[in-house]
Amino acid sequence: MNWVAWKMLTGDQAKYLGTVFGVAFGVLLISQQTAIFVGLMRRTASQVIDIREAPVFVMDPNVQNADEIKPLTDGDLQRIRGVPGVSWAVRIFKGLARAKVENGSFRQAILMGLDDHTLVGAPAVMVHGDLADLRWPDAVIVDTAGYQYLWPGEPVRLGRILEMNDHRAVLVGVCKATAPFQTFPVMFTRYSQAMRFVAGERNQMSFVAVGPQASVTDTEVCGRISRQTNLLALTRQQFMWRIIGYYVRSTGIPVNFGITIALGFIVGTAIAGQTFYLFTLENLKQFGALKAMGVSNLRLIGMVLLQATIVGLIGYGLGIGMAAGFFEATKNVTALSGFYLPWQVALGAAGAVGVIIVLASFLSLRKVLVLEPAVVFRG
Repeated sequence: MNWVAWKMLTGDQAKYLGTVFGVAFGVLLISQQTAIFVGLMRRTASQVIDIREAPVFVMDPNVQNADEIKPLTDGDLQRIRGVPGVSWAVRIFKGLARAKVENGSFRQAILMGLDDHTLVGAPAVMVHGDLADLRWPDAVIVDTAGYQYLWPGEPVRLGRILEMNDHRAVLVGVCKATAPFQTFPVMFTRYSQAMRFVAGERNQMSFVAVGPQASVTDTEVCGRISRQTNLLALTRQQFMWRIIGYYVRSTGIPVNFGITIALGFIVGTAIAGQTFYLFTLENLKQFGALKAMGVSNLRLIGMVLLQATIVGLIGYGLGIGMAAGFFEATKNVTALSGFYLPWQVALGAAGAVGVIIVLASFLSLRKVLVLEPAVVFRG
């Protein structure tokens, strides 16, 4: 019977391919748009993601994201260092600076000020230059995308001069960094140097990066710091989700992407359901003949579900393959760098296909189950 179901399914090539295309197009929309949404939300926490050495971050209790910051004081840093279970605690600065290049053009840049002694938060991958050169006077490192923004179309050349806050900055390296939410260059320098590159305020410390002692968990250290200093201490994961949650709640990005994802699901269901329903109507006589030969309703249900499963698997494979191919083809495009297809999204798309197939099968099964075998003898 499985062979009969297959032959019935592929008897009309146009309708068969149309059903597969409907599922594939729905999967492509769902998976691609969901992956882009996930990548975009991940970008909002890009600087936290790149500070891999720090399992705990301490900040003002009212901070909601990494861009709206109330600075901490040096006294806060000393109090954090005095909390039992804290192994080390260092300054981190994150802010915006206007970088002007030799030809007079300028761009806003995300400036990361790293602890002068430990360089906690320094880029993990250097493309040009040496991380140790960051200890030179006026030294800065920029990410690869930022270099292209500042000097479009020009080859990488270290030693270039920039100007920030009327101070000289020397490019000593180019690194890889997680793409930020804004299309700004990401620059790294020492904390003391960063204070010269930004407009003067009394307090400039954005966060304190903390490493717990080996005998204490990250969560325990967070609790101790919060109780003893009345500051907000979060693990790296908690801080990332706090930032992402802020953008989910406060922007229209989730709604816009949700509409597109819902449209993909509706389109896939509509095309697959309608085509599959018409396919069943055209094969009612064949189903009636099988009933007349004694094939049970349960067996017919199995045949319809088998047909739907074949369409779903092929459509899913094509759709997820096209989505993966899109991200592979655009991985070197600056505007889309960092976007990829997470396995969770692929798994969610598979679940959506399952729902599409169930809905499409349901529309067809009703006609098959109420079918009278005598239909085969009608003209």
